[in-house]
Amino acid sequence: MAKENLNDLRAFLVVARERSFTRAAAQLGLSRSALSHAMSALEARLGVRLLSRTTRSVSTTEAGTRLLSTIGPRLAEIDQEIESLSVMREKPAGTVRITAHDHAIVTVLWPRLLPVLQQYPDINIEFSVDYALTDIAAGRFDAGVRVGDRIDKDMVAVCIAPALRMAIAASPAYLTGRSLPTIPDDLTQHRCINLRLPTHGGLYAWDLEKDGRAINVRVTGQTVFNNTFLMLQAALDGMGLTYVPYDLVQPHIEQGRLVPVLQDWWPSFPGYHIYYANRRQVSPALSLVIEALRYRA
Repeated sequence: MAKENLNDLRAFLVVARERSFTRAAAQLGLSRSALSHAMSALEARLGVRLLSRTTRSVSTTEAGTRLLSTIGPRLAEIDQEIESLSVMREKPAGTVRITAHDHAIVTVLWPRLLPVLQQYPDINIEFSVDYALTDIAAGRFDAGVRVGDRIDKDMVAVCIAPALRMAIAASPAYLTGRSLPTIPDDLTQHRCINLRLPTHGGLYAWDLEKDGRAINVRVTGQTVFNNTFLMLQAALDGMGLTYVPYDLVQPHIEQGRLVPVLQDWWPSFPGYHIYYANRRQVSPALSLVIEALRYRA
């Protein structure tokens, strides 16, 4: 049967249950004659009588009773599912998968999304730590987080954090008996804590900037990590100079556990942005996540 005849089946169920064209027509918002015509057309298409009509009442034939018992529960299930989808629009639910830098998760995503999880128990969020420029479509992620808003043309980027300032620091124990670097080239004479990037497998060259001049310095040392917080810990343990976001080293500098190095060369980058596919329909759960993360200066 054609899809457009589903309304006729619904109308048949109402007539069969009400046993009256008048009452059924009132429920369906139709005229009695229009409803009667629709039922006759349905019977003609099926090639069988479904309703026995008298001047006083309407009852189902054997075929009508069978159809009522068969499709009644199924249409009820369809109506319930449609209603549940409607509720989902009002009450966000489902899983949102996000790939992001560990620093972004700890300092931005988790603090702002924890209240969302507490308020909406039907929302699940899966975090995946990754330093690569992840293809969220290929990785089946709903969204990704990266520094800056340079994204593919089929993506949308929303700023979720202010500018990110990087810092270089080392422990007093490491610097004891060593001279402080005064220019970027001095870094090559020190043990430095390296970051390995997963995209190409290479070590990250430290980006530095002063008075509009930007340079990259490749450093060496005994330790290489792919985790920002482990790089910070290595610096606290005296393993050398580290290059991490300033907000991580700031409390340690204030408490004397770390010493700032080359402060006039510390660069700043555009803040973290959440990016997602540019499509008309964004799930209610993802929409809620985006709004919770949106940065408002």
